[in-house]
Amino acid sequence: VQLQASGGGLVQPGGSLRLSCTASGFTAAHYDIGWFRQGPGKEREGLGCIKAGPGVTRTHYADSLKGRFTISKDEEANTVYLQIYDLQPEDTAAYYCAAERIPPTLVQATWRDPRVYTNFWGQGTLVTVSS
Repeated sequence: VQLQASGGGLVQPGGSLRLSCTASGFTAAHYDIGWFRQGPGKEREGLGCIKAGPGVTRTHYADSLKGRFTISKDEEANTVYLQIYDLQPEDTAAYYCAAERIPPTLVQATWRDPRVYTNFWGQGTLVTVSS
């Protein structure tokens, strides 16, 4: 039972990446899936979350991302994606996904807090933005 994040790599400024978060041993669609990142010397930062529920596509994003990040899911592939556009050097970080069943009334207020996610964490995938 695990989450596996993948898709990171070296990208030039202005480029794009799609990160994947694949669940094994459980159904990702039954959980709220959050994306986080942690840069060198920084705290883990909440990027966005897609709500639990088959067919549910409701998402939340950090205001600071200015529309550069999009979360989607493929329920057949048991995978959640994070598409990142216009990457900049300050986006360099390890990117993580996590799964939790957050009470629906608390999702909007708590999704960005990594301490809320106690069930599953992926191992992280490194994104480096450099010319």
